[in-house]
Amino acid sequence: MKDDYILIVDDELPIREMIHTSLDMAGFQCLQAEDAKQAHQIIVDQRPALILLDWMLPGGVSGVDLCRRLKRDENLAEIPVIMLTARGEEDHKVQGLDAGADDYMTKPFSTRELVSRIKAVLRRANALSGEKTIDANGLILDPVSQRVS
Repeated sequence: MKDDYILIVDDELPIREMIHTSLDMAGFQCLQAEDAKQAHQIIVDQRPALILLDWMLPGGVSGVDLCRRLKRDENLAEIPVIMLTARGEEDHKVQGLDAGADDYMTKPFSTRELVSRIKAVLRRANALSGEKTIDANGLILDPVSQRVS
């Protein structure tokens, strides 16, 4: 996983570029995709630290569909997803979060708030990743219980 790479998935180039510039200024490196197919390929190949995902994408696969697909894949499920979309109704937010999104922001949005939310989601993801057991040549290390078996 590329520790500080953020994948921006949005079909609108000006939005991707604006987000890219803001994240670059905040010290993140960015990857970009304009549809779900391109995004999935980048996710598999590059394993970004976080995905910013628009709901409405061209090509027949929505951002919510892609999010569900990622969360069902045990190799990709741990990558945090923030939905960033114009769909702001409560039902849409619930659908996005139920699909596995870690956070949900509506357009228009503040880039300062977006950067803060990205940092918060990454903090939570990094804290949770430390809770996994480690198998080292037959020894199971559990950092939460601080046990070796």
